[in-house]
Amino acid sequence: MIYENISLKKFNTFGLNVRADRMVTFKIEENAIYFFRQHKSSGQRCLILGQGSNLLFTSDFHGIIIHPEMGGITLEGKKGDEVIVSAGAGEVWDKLVESTVNNGMGGLENLSLIPGLVGASPVQNIGAYGAEVRNTIEKVRAISIEDGSIREFTNQECNFGYRDSIFRGELKGKYLITRVYFKLSTKPKLCLEYGSLKEEISKLGSTSLGNVRKTVIRTRQSKLPDPVQIGNAGSFFKNPVVTDSVVNKLKEEFPKIPVFKDAAGGMKLAAGWLIEQCGWKGKRVGDAGVHERQALVLVNHGNATGQELFELSEQIRNSVLEKFGINLEREVEVVSAT
Repeated sequence: MIYENISLKKFNTFGLNVRADRMVTFKIEENAIYFFRQHKSSGQRCLILGQGSNLLFTSDFHGIIIHPEMGGITLEGKKGDEVIVSAGAGEVWDKLVESTVNNGMGGLENLSLIPGLVGASPVQNIGAYGAEVRNTIEKVRAISIEDGSIREFTNQECNFGYRDSIFRGELKGKYLITRVYFKLSTKPKLCLEYGSLKEEISKLGSTSLGNVRKTVIRTRQSKLPDPVQIGNAGSFFKNPVVTDSVVNKLKEEFPKIPVFKDAAGGMKLAAGWLIEQCGWKGKRVGDAGVHERQALVLVNHGNATGQELFELSEQIRNSVLEKFGINLEREVEVVSAT
């Protein structure tokens, strides 16, 4: 389907009423292949958009919005304890997690209730509670926007990093992901070391996939606002990864600063704590604000513009840099007019 001059309010979780010149939706690969082959020389700006749970529009979008609607969850194969499950890019992420947990397949349970569609999961290497999606992805199927050719990326070819991948780097905006394949297990090694996760799960009586999912959902709901109730895109900033020497220097002045080991070998700081120490938690500037329970989350109290939210994020970054010497990087992608 092709839509002209369409509002993107329901396609971004900040609830910003920006518009796009055109939106094209695809339910099957063949239609996407045909469209890209026909429009390969158009030169128009393109943006791949799912639920917009990690985007901030600062203006109307002049170009083509590509919206994947390929759905379906498929059991591709099973060998011993190992299971391969695939899901269409347009499938709601948490529906996939719920399905795998209900069917006794472990690997995605810590990523419960993360907003967005399946197609976005490898793009930003979504993660939560000590787990990242790169630990389960087998391969990613995608279509070249330039010429409509199909390519399958192995896990290694995706170049996963902290909230990063090849699809946010050198191939940003060049491929439409249509399907993601996950390697799961019927006898998973549960990841319970993050925070008080293990303690909270024990209160439910048994350490099962279902109880891990229940605990993660309860924890997220207690800390993070529902985008249906108040516009937000979850964690707006990445947790900074720094060296031991930087940590040691910070601890001399701020002995209570939270520090975690990063999987890549560095040390990770809690961006929410840094922001809170700068006095931003719960602060509101017009209708743009910082959530009262989680300083990592910027919220739209009703009529904030994307530009106002962006300017608030800049003020936060500047204050953290001034106080701690740490340059916060946005996790949310800013989409401007050009």
